[in-house]
Amino acid sequence: MCVTLTIGVIGLCVTSYILGAWQGTSNSIKPSFISTKTRCDDLVRSSGAHLDFQAHHQVDFNESSLAPEKFPPCQLKYSEYTPCQDPRRARKFPKKMMQYRERHCPKKQDLLRCLIPAPPGYKNPFEWPKSRDYAWYNNIPHRELSIEKAVQNWIQVEGDLLRFPGGGTMFPLGADAYIDDINALIPLNDGNIRTALDTGCGVASWGAYLMKRNIITMSFAPRDSHEAQVQFALERGVPAMIGVMGTERIPYPARAFDMAHCSRCLIPWNKLDGVYLIEVDRVLRPGGYWILSGPPIHWKRLFKGWERTEEDLKQEQDEIEDLAKRLCWKKVVEKGDLAIWQKPINHIECVDSRKAYDAPQICKGNDVDSAWYKNMETCISPLPDVKSEDEVAGGALEQWPKRASVVPPRITRGTIPGLTPEKFQEDIKLWSERVDHYKKLIPPLGKKRYRNVMDMNAGMGGFAAALLKYPLWVMNVVPSGSPHDTLGVIYERGFIGTYQDWCEAFSTYPRTYDLIHADYIFSSYQDRCDITYILLEMDRILRPEGTVIIRDTVEVLGKVQAITEGMRWKSQIMDHESGPFNPEKILVAVKTYWAGEPAQKQ
Repeated sequence: MCVTLTIGVIGLCVTSYILGAWQGTSNSIKPSFISTKTRCDDLVRSSGAHLDFQAHHQVDFNESSLAPEKFPPCQLKYSEYTPCQDPRRARKFPKKMMQYRERHCPKKQDLLRCLIPAPPGYKNPFEWPKSRDYAWYNNIPHRELSIEKAVQNWIQVEGDLLRFPGGGTMFPLGADAYIDDINALIPLNDGNIRTALDTGCGVASWGAYLMKRNIITMSFAPRDSHEAQVQFALERGVPAMIGVMGTERIPYPARAFDMAHCSRCLIPWNKLDGVYLIEVDRVLRPGGYWILSGPPIHWKRLFKGWERTEEDLKQEQDEIEDLAKRLCWKKVVEKGDLAIWQKPINHIECVDSRKAYDAPQICKGNDVDSAWYKNMETCISPLPDVKSEDEVAGGALEQWPKRASVVPPRITRGTIPGLTPEKFQEDIKLWSERVDHYKKLIPPLGKKRYRNVMDMNAGMGGFAAALLKYPLWVMNVVPSGSPHDTLGVIYERGFIGTYQDWCEAFSTYPRTYDLIHADYIFSSYQDRCDITYILLEMDRILRPEGTVIIRDTVEVLGKVQAITEGMRWKSQIMDHESGPFNPEKILVAVKTYWAGEPAQKQ
């Protein structure tokens, strides 16, 4: 009898728990939560829908911790604030080798604890592909480039619009025609060239027009006198970062890009022992191309327009040619304003040729992927060993789009401890299921609502791969010091990304991303720095009415949600795709629309 009674009580308890969990389950957010209003003829306002933010697992805090800090708006003068590339702070650093244009982040006591305002009259950007050609002037109220670069057709102001004709310094007739000229010299459409690097990108028209050829470009330029050029690029829906060739390696792994490009980018390739071209060699894939247009190429005909002497230009080109030869590059062609070189597929002959050249020698170390606050070197980054002259160092890549789904060479070769082909295939399946779940939570995800997407902890790039069929691109971020450096894997799959320490600001302008995905970022960083500043940085780079997806434990998400309540975000903690009993949860949030007031005191 006692046994029967005990079993009955246990059964009732289990039944009550299951019923309670089922009643509290919330499987989706109502469509009204995620604003899909992207019509650009009037201002987009935040949704006023009331949300029930109940979760299955409640975390108790002290009453003092439940009262969220209310973050005030920053002054309007900070509307384009870039913390680690602040022009005022930059003046304190030497101009030699562009050190003052490199990352110089504020100290802890100088961090802003306020919300960066959008400029008055801010509107949602146009949908892609219209955004490639048009933007709202009030979103980036700068006329400088429309005047300074008028004859080069970078940008034109037309009433309340900015128009991008597609021109550039060396292609005033348009990037499309310029790319056709390149395609006549090297094949761009057969899927062998997928990832490209544009150094000194301007408003990134080259990268913008490569997209229809299924080539994705990492464009970078410094925050300099060409005000807001990277901001223009991102407003257009084109990948770009603030960056410069200075004293430190650019934040990308070795063997990342199929093609690199410089169109009158003003980088002194022939100076400083060739350190900048050596850095391009580091990030170029075996067999990759380097394209140079503008001075000194074709100097015999164009030297008068460049206001330089024939002797000076000839010397510069001779020195670039000599350096390329010492890097073991082969000159493919020079035609008109274009010259193209190709990196060898391995270093067999290059090693033998070192006997004939004093410099540059091949680096002795193999730390070729390290690129976060790592100084450039004047030695050639070694390629992986090969067994024959026709073997591609590090492994050959499949053509695009097949390379996105096949196991990358870095994994098949076992160069990343702990990552196997089996785990890679599991990761593909996992993220396909997760993105399917996200689409139920966020109906606009499969549409044109989101263009610029960031994955703050990208792993092997599974999130980006699962989104591949949609008209968007993903900035895949691998946190510096991660147990597994997977950024090289991401590039081998045909995606782009960068290294980043999330205790610091990202190298971009405010309001440059539509959707930010954060997978266990806060668990990783909560013991390293104040997660409040990570959330404020996310708010800085997120567009008004942009969306955030955060995956983490329910305990961590409780802390995160408490902070976001003071940031003008609307949020809800949702169940894991496997159901309510998984302690991992998903926080979905939307940044409400608000903008600075014109009369706000500076």
